[in-house]
Amino acid sequence: MQKFAPKLGLSSVLAACALIAGTVTAQVQTLDRVVAVVDEDVVMASELAQRMNTIASQIQAQQVQAPPIDILRRQVLEQLIIERLQLQMASRAGVTISESELDQAIARVQQNASVSPEEFRQRLLADGMTMKSFRQQIRQELMIRRVEQGSVNRRIQITDQDIDNFLRSKEGEFWKSPQYELGHILIPISSSAPASEVTQAREKAEELARQAQNGADFRRLAIANSAGQNALAGGDLGWRKTVELPTLFADALSGMKVGDVTEPFRSDAGFHLLKIHAQKGASEQLVEQTKVRHILLKPSAILTDDEAYNKLISMREEAMASENFAELARENSEDIGSMLSGGDLGWSMPGQFVPEFTQAMDTTNIGEISLPFRSQFGWHILMVEGRRKQDMTDQYIRNQAANLLRNRRYEEELQNWRREIRDQAFVEIKLQDENQGSTEEEQQ
Repeated sequence: MQKFAPKLGLSSVLAACALIAGTVTAQVQTLDRVVAVVDEDVVMASELAQRMNTIASQIQAQQVQAPPIDILRRQVLEQLIIERLQLQMASRAGVTISESELDQAIARVQQNASVSPEEFRQRLLADGMTMKSFRQQIRQELMIRRVEQGSVNRRIQITDQDIDNFLRSKEGEFWKSPQYELGHILIPISSSAPASEVTQAREKAEELARQAQNGADFRRLAIANSAGQNALAGGDLGWRKTVELPTLFADALSGMKVGDVTEPFRSDAGFHLLKIHAQKGASEQLVEQTKVRHILLKPSAILTDDEAYNKLISMREEAMASENFAELARENSEDIGSMLSGGDLGWSMPGQFVPEFTQAMDTTNIGEISLPFRSQFGWHILMVEGRRKQDMTDQYIRNQAANLLRNRRYEEELQNWRREIRDQAFVEIKLQDENQGSTEEEQQ
């Protein structure tokens, strides 16, 4: 049977189309709308909802009670606003992420997840995300991180006086103090014991010291002879920093190394023996230094990330063929501090360079040239000219202290910087009241 199909005039068709279009538009507006204007960009309700779902899942996985929904919504919206501002800064500064760098970052994420590429895609789909959208998310995260590092590190200055003050503080003393895994034997003697008992106890302690120094098992000696609290555990005191030990113990350990056993020393409790089973934070630091040259290219409006990468690939091939790395650095490197000396950075200390540079330097053999790699300063290649071990105890401690202080200040300064860019931006917040159906506007 043929169904009845009424004939409609043109005006009726247009009216119907307008009605349908209006209905679709109303649905789109209902499904998605602007919840915040952020300078030259906006945050959409769909983005807010997606991020809230992600955060809620994380909170649930951690088995932590979530805050009220209105508070969570504002916190997540603030996070999105800050990200918008950072991405706008990255765009104005010409920060870009090359496809090769993005591929490396995604490969690290997949490797940490310990899954195959196909399993990784399936997990993304299960989370409602395509590989394309995931790549865009990682790209934005890398851009934000680069903007943060470049902006915040310029604000942090660690002076020699800062390092001196830290090393002289109680915290600094504790931090630089060596840590020992110790064994302990106590031969008890009272403070009022007659001389004959003192002599007998001393001789016993000396005999145990000789046995231990000649290779006897210190833990077995402790179990059989010690009156210390940890005797039945082989005299093990665990890991102790010297500042946590009685002064008498710390003085006895001075100048000793792993495997050494002290001579007997006396306290009010009796005669003691200590053995260093292991040690962390040795007093003498033989630091492996690396002599390296590098070439730096900074991406710009004229030179893209991919062009910089490919240019360094060509330079690397030329340098490997002609051994003229220093000359290429003088002619091409954009590192003002080293270009005139052929890219020579001298003998480096651990922690002297940014992590990306350190990793490339540590994994490149002597005489070889690294593949191009990206840091916050731009694209590099480097050549390792030599390695050596140097006793740099004092300088090593100062460098480590500087890194510790810089890392502490980074988080604080990062929060200050985020607050500043938020305060300086034009932000108009429009949040729908879920209960009243009204719109709350906040202009800042």
